[in-house]
Amino acid sequence: MTGLQKPDRKQMSTHESCRRRGDHGHYVDHAWLAQRTEDALEPDIPIVDPHHHFWDRRPENSLYLFPEFLEDIRSSGHQIRGTVFVDCTSMYRAEGDRRFACVGEVEFVNGIAAMSASGGYGALRAGAGIVGGVDLMEGAQAGDVLRACMDRAPERFRGVRQLTAWDAHPDVNLLDFTTPLMLSDRKFREGFAQLAPLGLSFDAFLYHPQMPELIDLVDAFPDTTVIINHFGARAGLGPYAVDRDETFHQWAMHMRELARRPNVNLKLGGIGMRLAGLGFHDRDEPPTSQELADAWRPAFEICMEAFGPDRSMFESNYPVDKSLCTYGMVWNTFKRLAGRLSVSEKAALFAGTAVRIYRLPAELARQASDGTPPVVAGLPSANACRLSGN
Repeated sequence: MTGLQKPDRKQMSTHESCRRRGDHGHYVDHAWLAQRTEDALEPDIPIVDPHHHFWDRRPENSLYLFPEFLEDIRSSGHQIRGTVFVDCTSMYRAEGDRRFACVGEVEFVNGIAAMSASGGYGALRAGAGIVGGVDLMEGAQAGDVLRACMDRAPERFRGVRQLTAWDAHPDVNLLDFTTPLMLSDRKFREGFAQLAPLGLSFDAFLYHPQMPELIDLVDAFPDTTVIINHFGARAGLGPYAVDRDETFHQWAMHMRELARRPNVNLKLGGIGMRLAGLGFHDRDEPPTSQELADAWRPAFEICMEAFGPDRSMFESNYPVDKSLCTYGMVWNTFKRLAGRLSVSEKAALFAGTAVRIYRLPAELARQASDGTPPVVAGLPSANACRLSGN
């Protein structure tokens, strides 16, 4: 059941509204989000969330550590059994060899994963898989950093993500540290070549016009598991908003071509990003999960036709997507998208594919055997389990 309340203009300041509408840094307008609540659909489906972040970006952005994530899961009503953390340049080392700065993030998340694995917070196993942020532009020397990450979290480190998203138009290109044609760079490919021998995967975040570069990379390394992020990051801003049908056609063509490569898999998420240009952020009220499902269904159907459930997995992309919708709303959207699929197909999309691709414990794709809830009631206070060092 969806509940809609009229916005309280006294509580929604003009300052917050302007930040939500114009900020590309994932600002969360909590008063705006609170206008829309939904009960969890199909709450007994076990879920493995294969893409989320932890960070402390105060005061410019937000704080999102283990307590905040636990509260979002608890309030969602969905059965989140396990998660995969994905690099977001969080808690990188401030000292020492800069090549190994990213190892700090792996250490940080492995500590959170140990907290979750204690069982003291419920059946949830947060950070059961870790995707780090090793710079493959270091070439063959990236192998030393990869091994250092594996040494710090041998039971959880599963691969890397390097942000390579770049576009000539400033409305689309929101990253100030990427450059054109990174995937074709000789040094990058020397670094990429280190992954498969170590049994590591590569998470790919790039905009849809760059897909031919990814196709060429995948063809050069057919033994490396690749996971495309965020529905293939179809851009709907700037020049790509002029002819949306043509933009969709180009994206779909690239996705079908990538799906012909059996080592390529897909994450279905990023629905809260402004990149798609759907305009939901600019409304007075947040969208419902039905509205989101309707907006993303054409893309979802293309992805199911091309990749199928066994090579696809739903992802929350939290807290990035919290700029548009609550954690519960994200999963309600996905459950609406998968509503016509079989039980086994849903099982793959919500947990099975993530468990297989990231080599997670098989029991995470099932309900807790002892009936323990995903997150126990009466959570410790945020201050009690904060990992911010304060």
